Amino acid sequence: MKKKELSFLNNNKVIDIKTLLNLKKKNKSKKFIMCHGVFDVVHPGHLRHLIYAKSKADYLIVSITSDKHITKDVYRPHVPQNIRAINLAAFEIVDFVIIDNQPTPINNIIKIKPNFFAKGFEYDRKNVAKATLEEIKALNTYGGQIIYTPGDVVYSSSNFLSNSLPKLKIEKLLDLMKHDKITFNNLRNVLKNFKKIKIHVCGDTIVDTYTQGSFIGGQTKTPTISVLYQSHKDYVGGAGIVAKHLSSAGSKVFFTTVLGDDELKNFVLKDLKYSNVSVNAIIDKSRPTVNKNAIISSGYRLLKIDKVDNSSISQEILNKIINYVKSSKAQGFILTDFRHGIFNKLTIEKIIASIPKKTFKAADSQVASRWGNITQFKKFDLITPNEREARFALADQDSTVGALASNLHKKTNFKNLIMKLGDKGIFCSTKNKKQKPYFALESFVENLIDPVGAGDALMAYATLALMLKEKLSVAAILGSLAAAIECESDGNKPVFNETVLKKIDELEKETQFT
Repeated sequence: MKKKELSFLNNNKVIDIKTLLNLKKKNKSKKFIMCHGVFDVVHPGHLRHLIYAKSKADYLIVSITSDKHITKDVYRPHVPQNIRAINLAAFEIVDFVIIDNQPTPINNIIKIKPNFFAKGFEYDRKNVAKATLEEIKALNTYGGQIIYTPGDVVYSSSNFLSNSLPKLKIEKLLDLMKHDKITFNNLRNVLKNFKKIKIHVCGDTIVDTYTQGSFIGGQTKTPTISVLYQSHKDYVGGAGIVAKHLSSAGSKVFFTTVLGDDELKNFVLKDLKYSNVSVNAIIDKSRPTVNKNAIISSGYRLLKIDKVDNSSISQEILNKIINYVKSSKAQGFILTDFRHGIFNKLTIEKIIASIPKKTFKAADSQVASRWGNITQFKKFDLITPNEREARFALADQDSTVGALASNLHKKTNFKNLIMKLGDKGIFCSTKNKKQKPYFALESFVENLIDPVGAGDALMAYATLALMLKEKLSVAAILGSLAAAIECESDGNKPVFNETVLKKIDELEKETQFT
């Protein structure tokens, strides 16, 4: 077996504009032709276009739109710019590839001054598009010429991608690791250092109950489903499972929460003690311990029965939470907002204000069944909403995920964002100028069994990595691996450090080829 090296992304055809201009200066007698586009998926239409363009000049320059300026679809580009560039450079007909960091090719046309600029035949129409007219105007400033490449079939990358997305999890991972100079051993070492961290979690505890039964039919007179009871299993969820993930990762964990005075309270306290979580449990006799009971038959969730009081906690309980937070010796805090009493517009600012200064702050806000709002957590080191939560908070159902991230930053001034996209993976953004400003990773799930709790696992592992002052890319990779592990087992169970190490070993093997 031969390892697929991270350097597979290097290619001397992929160059910057300065290098290209120097090469062109040394070859004044040669003719240059330039093509521009996204090239998310290189299809037969692209090849015909490029082959014809190459036939008209000595050198073919292909310019690709950078990721941040692509707005064709919510999740585009599917293929990151570095990989798109290397895909094009692999063709013999292509001499040079540049990544254009402007929204249009106008600036580069004027700088490069190619003899010809090639457009697809579909652009050669009576009503020429405004963008094409601007390109022609730029060419006219120095005597360049536009060429329309012939063809009789128009292919669409968008149509290809809407029918079937190529799986690029390894390629995207290696591209990110190469850019940020990360090795698999780096990831392992970060996991080993989690034991150095003390972290405090504050939020609503939820007991998730899985009641298994066999479907035996319904009554003929009423629309009643009949299920024969078989078994049930309780799991500590909500903020409680975040605390358990952190402890299972190796860290010292403190947990502040509110519980009812009932049997589930006893179950939660016993379970958390077994998981080595130090609990500040505030007992509220006026409310039950939150319980969400899923009725399941043959793997299908037929019904969910919730036992919950979503009214705000009392001032007395809020004061106790604030005192626990203020007196904490933890290096970082995670606030997990499920909107079951602890967090609301009356309490959030007071709890955040009680966090000791210069400690790490991370937050998540759920809108699955309640009205959480991630924008209420301002100036946090990490926020981890899913796409739906981000769109809900911004009242935006149309923008690309990149635009969503930018708008979230305007509202919250976050330092790091990991936006969860379900089975599409994650989209990340950081305001650390020394790191890649944004990137996407695909899901690492191999065998999906139960996705419940994946976001909690991701948040726990990503937070610990960032608390060690690691790059967002490291945090995102480890968080994604933890989320994948959570999805590959039934029930909301903690993800252990050792299991993530095994997942890294498997992933490293997957990057090899014969």
